[in-house]
Amino acid sequence: MTDDREPYTLSVAPMMDWTDRHCRFFHRLMTRHTLLYTEMITAKALIHGDRASLLAFHPAEHPLALQLGGSIPSELGQAAAFGAQAGYDEINLNAGCPSERVQSGYFGAALMKEPLLAGECARAMIESSLGTEVTVKCRIGVDDQVPIDALAEFIQSVGSAGVKRVAIHARKAWLKGLSPKENREIPPLDYGVADRMRNYFPELKLVVNGGIGSLETAEEFLERGFSGAMIGRAAYRSPGDILLEADRRIFGSANKPPRRTEIARTMLSYAEGHVAAGGRLSQVLRHLAGLFNGIPGSRHWKRCLAEKSEGDLSKIRSLDKAIGSFEMNPELI
Repeated sequence: MTDDREPYTLSVAPMMDWTDRHCRFFHRLMTRHTLLYTEMITAKALIHGDRASLLAFHPAEHPLALQLGGSIPSELGQAAAFGAQAGYDEINLNAGCPSERVQSGYFGAALMKEPLLAGECARAMIESSLGTEVTVKCRIGVDDQVPIDALAEFIQSVGSAGVKRVAIHARKAWLKGLSPKENREIPPLDYGVADRMRNYFPELKLVVNGGIGSLETAEEFLERGFSGAMIGRAAYRSPGDILLEADRRIFGSANKPPRRTEIARTMLSYAEGHVAAGGRLSQVLRHLAGLFNGIPGSRHWKRCLAEKSEGDLSKIRSLDKAIGSFEMNPELI
């Protein structure tokens, strides 16, 4: 990396039901340097559930961050230790998810109402993380909070606990009246609040998230002085448009990105292994729908994926013909 930029300079946001280990393996085929995040995993699930399965990842996924949800410091400390022992490069505290399930446990975005508790949670995680960096992802505020005041108080608390990097989703979260989907779209973006935090906390690394739909926009935020930019839905829905060029444009890599057809075939081989091990084909194929977005034939590709996703190994092999239809397309990189 010619700029010696850290992986968090560009990251793919943690997204429930999307950024599972199959998605992350797929994304890693397109970008060597971008930081990837797991879906949120609750501390209680790691303590009481199938820890090995929940924490499983392919070695190729590094650099990789584990996102935890919870509000009990001792539980989060235990979970952070499990994540560090499993080999994650970062442990992240979720203080931004607005779902009702998260609210009932008084964590996620609801944790912004309790900045002192958030600091206690972060401190417990840092003390248990075996030197693995602990970070926080939050909103600019919730409900009727004044964002400038609420966010500053929150960041002050987790910063005092030892957190050095905070990712700010530049929208409020409304804990009542809006669904999680609506909370990603309806509250207006306010990047100005995040900008103010850079002035308030110059010693911290601040990453901006929310509404970033292209590498151009990510580059603009980096030029403004943010330590990183985090892309969510756009990276999932059109990964080829963003992640294939990320290493060159953001990290200064001279390596030529792989062709999308090469990536597709690698994922079919990966899917074969997953099915052979007892997994379902749809668990892998569902993440590939956006690979050829914007390329002639992309609708046919999505239709083929939908038709084959509940099939067996023979269905995987039949997808090779659909990939072959893209081979001579000059629009592909």
